[in-house]
Amino acid sequence: MELEVSTLPEEINFAPDNVVEEVVQNVRTICSTSKYSVPMDRLFGVDAVMVDRPTPKAMAAMQSEIIQAIRKYEPRCKVKRVSFDGDVDGRLKVKVRIEIREE
Repeated sequence: MELEVSTLPEEINFAPDNVVEEVVQNVRTICSTSKYSVPMDRLFGVDAVMVDRPTPKAMAAMQSEIIQAIRKYEPRCKVKRVSFDGDVDGRLKVKVRIEIREE
């Protein structure tokens, strides 16, 4: 099953109804968490060092970071594509297309 996950903030569900909801929420959390911000796992998330880089360089670096982080922290899915939507202020919104592996 393939789904597109946006990193726009959503309410956290502490008791997801199924594996799909859980995986989607986990991917969203991984993509929106900065490395070094989680006390017991400083490497969790995506490195935010690329925030001030030019947009094309930031997109390339973020794409790689996101794929690696999802591979490590949410092995129940496979990243198919990482894309970005930008606005005139240079803010990037990440969209991740994932395939959830059937158990």
